Amino acid sequence: MAIAGLVTACSSTSSSTPGTNAAPSAGFAAPVTHPALAMCRTSGLRITVDTHEADGAAGSTYYPLDFTNTTSAACELSGYPGVSFVTAPDGGGAQIGAAAVRNPEFGLVRYWLEPGREAHAWLQVGTSANYPESTCQPVTAHGLRVYPPGETEAGYVQQDFPACASDGAQLLTVMPVRGGKGDAGTVP
Repeated sequence: MAIAGLVTACSSTSSSTPGTNAAPSAGFAAPVTHPALAMCRTSGLRITVDTHEADGAAGSTYYPLDFTNTTSAACELSGYPGVSFVTAPDGGGAQIGAAAVRNPEFGLVRYWLEPGREAHAWLQVGTSANYPESTCQPVTAHGLRVYPPGETEAGYVQQDFPACASDGAQLLTVMPVRGGKGDAGTVP
Protein backbone atom coordinates (compact mmCIF):
# COMPACT_ATOMS: atom_id res chain seq x y z
CA MET A 1 0.00 0.00 0.00
CA ALA A 2 1.38 3.42 -0.83
CA ILE A 3 2.43 5.66 2.03
CA ALA A 4 0.07 8.37 0.79
CA GLY A 5 -2.83 6.01 1.37
CA LEU A 6 -1.60 5.27 4.87
CA VAL A 7 -1.09 8.89 5.80
CA THR A 8 -4.23 10.30 4.24
CA ALA A 9 -6.62 7.50 5.12
CA CYS A 10 -8.54 8.14 8.29
CA SER A 11 -10.58 5.39 9.83
CA SER A 12 -11.51 5.11 13.45
CA THR A 13 -14.62 3.66 14.94
CA SER A 14 -15.20 6.99 16.66
CA SER A 15 -13.59 10.30 17.31
CA SER A 16 -14.01 13.40 19.33
CA THR A 17 -12.37 16.59 18.20
CA PRO A 18 -11.16 18.81 21.03
CA GLY A 19 -13.60 21.59 21.67
CA THR A 20 -16.62 19.73 20.30
CA ASN A 21 -19.56 18.32 22.13
CA ALA A 22 -19.73 15.03 20.22
CA ALA A 23 -21.52 12.16 21.91
CA PRO A 24 -19.60 8.97 22.63
CA SER A 25 -19.85 6.37 19.87
CA ALA A 26 -19.72 2.70 20.88
CA GLY A 27 -18.18 3.75 24.20
CA PHE A 28 -14.85 4.86 22.76
CA ALA A 29 -14.84 8.62 22.32
CA ALA A 30 -15.40 10.97 25.20
CA PRO A 31 -16.83 14.38 24.53
CA VAL A 32 -14.49 17.06 25.76
CA THR A 33 -17.26 18.29 28.07
CA HIS A 34 -17.54 14.87 29.79
CA PRO A 35 -16.53 14.94 33.47
CA ALA A 36 -12.88 14.07 33.87
CA LEU A 37 -12.21 10.36 34.12
CA ALA A 38 -9.17 8.81 35.70
CA MET A 39 -6.38 8.22 33.21
CA CYS A 40 -6.01 4.61 32.12
CA ARG A 41 -3.35 2.88 34.19
CA THR A 42 -0.88 0.40 32.74
CA SER A 43 -2.04 -2.22 35.25
CA GLY A 44 -5.59 -1.97 33.83
CA LEU A 45 -4.64 -2.28 30.17
CA ARG A 46 -3.74 -5.25 27.99
CA ILE A 47 -1.24 -4.00 25.41
CA THR A 48 -0.73 -5.95 22.18
CA VAL A 49 0.83 -5.52 18.74
CA ASP A 50 -1.61 -6.63 16.06
CA THR A 51 0.71 -8.09 13.41
CA HIS A 52 -2.32 -9.17 11.34
CA GLU A 53 -3.18 -5.51 10.74
CA ALA A 54 0.40 -4.44 9.97
CA ASP A 55 0.92 -2.61 6.70
CA GLY A 56 4.16 -1.70 4.96
CA ALA A 57 5.13 1.26 2.83
CA ALA A 58 8.27 3.15 1.80
CA GLY A 59 10.79 1.36 4.01
CA SER A 60 8.56 1.11 7.09
CA THR A 61 5.91 -1.15 8.56
CA TYR A 62 2.98 0.28 10.50
CA TYR A 63 1.73 -1.75 13.47
CA PRO A 64 -1.29 -0.94 15.62
CA LEU A 65 -0.53 -0.99 19.33
CA ASP A 66 -3.86 -2.00 20.85
CA PHE A 67 -4.84 -1.00 24.40
CA THR A 68 -7.74 -2.97 25.93
CA ASN A 69 -9.35 -1.77 29.17
CA THR A 70 -9.31 -4.85 31.44
CA THR A 71 -10.90 -3.12 34.43
CA SER A 72 -14.55 -2.73 35.41
CA ALA A 73 -14.47 1.08 35.11
CA ALA A 74 -14.12 3.50 32.21
CA CYS A 75 -10.89 5.47 32.00
CA GLU A 76 -9.43 8.18 29.78
CA LEU A 77 -6.71 7.59 27.22
CA SER A 78 -5.26 10.57 25.38
CA GLY A 79 -1.92 11.43 23.81
CA TYR A 80 1.12 9.50 22.71
CA PRO A 81 2.41 6.29 24.22
CA GLY A 82 6.13 6.00 24.89
CA VAL A 83 7.65 3.08 22.97
CA SER A 84 11.08 1.52 22.69
CA PHE A 85 12.64 -1.75 21.61
CA VAL A 86 13.89 -3.99 24.45
CA THR A 87 16.10 -7.05 24.75
CA ALA A 88 13.41 -9.03 26.64
CA PRO A 89 9.62 -8.63 26.84
CA ASP A 90 9.57 -7.99 30.59
CA GLY A 91 10.92 -5.53 33.12
CA GLY A 92 14.35 -7.16 32.92
CA GLY A 93 14.96 -6.19 29.29
CA ALA A 94 17.28 -3.31 28.45
CA GLN A 95 16.32 -0.64 25.91
CA ILE A 96 17.72 -1.05 22.40
CA GLY A 97 18.44 2.04 20.31
CA ALA A 98 16.45 5.25 20.31
CA ALA A 99 12.95 5.49 21.78
CA ALA A 100 10.08 6.33 19.41
CA VAL A 101 9.66 9.93 18.33
CA ARG A 102 6.17 11.44 18.16
CA ASN A 103 4.54 12.13 14.81
CA PRO A 104 3.06 15.64 15.21
CA GLU A 105 0.90 15.48 12.05
CA PHE A 106 -2.14 14.20 13.95
CA GLY A 107 -3.96 16.02 16.75
CA LEU A 108 -4.57 14.67 20.21
CA VAL A 109 -8.02 13.34 21.05
CA ARG A 110 -9.41 12.30 24.44
CA TYR A 111 -10.97 8.83 24.61
CA TRP A 112 -13.31 7.46 27.18
CA LEU A 113 -12.33 3.82 27.20
CA GLU A 114 -15.14 1.60 28.47
CA PRO A 115 -14.38 -1.76 30.16
CA GLY A 116 -13.48 -4.39 27.55
CA ARG A 117 -13.11 -1.79 24.77
CA GLU A 118 -9.99 -0.97 22.76
CA ALA A 119 -8.02 1.99 21.57
CA HIS A 120 -4.88 1.98 19.44
CA ALA A 121 -1.84 4.00 18.45
CA TRP A 122 0.05 3.35 15.22
CA LEU A 123 3.72 2.48 15.54
CA GLN A 124 5.86 3.06 12.47
CA VAL A 125 8.89 0.75 12.45
CA GLY A 126 11.60 1.67 9.96
CA THR A 127 13.57 -1.03 8.17
CA SER A 128 16.89 -1.48 9.95
CA ALA A 129 18.50 -2.74 6.72
CA ASN A 130 18.07 0.77 5.27
CA TYR A 131 20.94 1.94 7.49
CA PRO A 132 24.61 1.09 6.95
CA GLU A 133 25.67 -1.66 9.35
CA SER A 134 28.15 0.66 11.06
CA THR A 135 25.40 3.23 11.71
CA CYS A 136 22.74 0.70 12.72
CA GLN A 137 24.65 -1.93 14.67
CA PRO A 138 21.93 -4.53 13.84
CA VAL A 139 20.39 -6.62 16.62
CA THR A 140 17.09 -8.38 17.23
CA ALA A 141 14.69 -6.79 19.69
CA HIS A 142 12.57 -9.35 21.54
CA GLY A 143 9.90 -6.97 22.68
CA LEU A 144 8.53 -3.48 23.12
CA ARG A 145 8.41 -1.40 26.27
CA VAL A 146 5.21 0.67 26.11
CA TYR A 147 4.20 3.50 28.42
CA PRO A 148 0.51 4.30 27.92
CA PRO A 149 -0.11 8.06 27.62
CA GLY A 150 0.43 9.82 30.95
CA GLU A 151 1.83 6.71 32.66
CA THR A 152 5.22 6.12 34.27
CA GLU A 153 4.76 2.35 34.60
CA ALA A 154 5.66 0.39 31.48
CA GLY A 155 3.84 -2.49 29.86
CA TYR A 156 5.68 -5.04 27.73
CA VAL A 157 4.82 -6.78 24.49
CA GLN A 158 6.61 -9.88 23.22
CA GLN A 159 7.39 -9.43 19.53
CA ASP A 160 10.67 -9.82 17.62
CA PHE A 161 11.83 -6.93 15.41
CA PRO A 162 15.04 -6.31 13.46
CA ALA A 163 16.45 -3.30 15.32
CA CYS A 164 19.45 -1.01 15.52
CA ALA A 165 21.47 -0.82 18.74
CA SER A 166 22.70 2.64 17.78
CA ASP A 167 20.74 5.69 18.92
CA GLY A 168 21.77 7.27 15.61
CA ALA A 169 19.32 5.11 13.63
CA GLN A 170 15.81 6.36 14.40
CA LEU A 171 13.54 3.39 13.60
CA LEU A 172 10.45 4.09 15.72
CA THR A 173 7.76 6.75 15.27
CA VAL A 174 4.51 6.71 17.24
CA MET A 175 1.18 8.38 16.55
CA PRO A 176 -1.41 9.50 19.11
CA VAL A 177 -4.08 7.19 20.49
CA ARG A 178 -7.35 6.75 18.62
CA GLY A 179 -10.47 4.74 19.48
CA GLY A 180 -11.10 1.17 18.40
CA LYS A 181 -8.70 -1.38 16.95
CA GLY A 182 -6.24 -0.32 14.30
CA ASP A 183 -7.10 -1.56 10.81
CA ALA A 184 -4.52 -2.12 8.05
CA GLY A 185 -4.41 0.74 5.55
CA THR A 186 -5.59 3.39 7.99
CA VAL A 187 -3.56 5.80 10.07
CA PRO A 188 -5.29 7.99 12.64
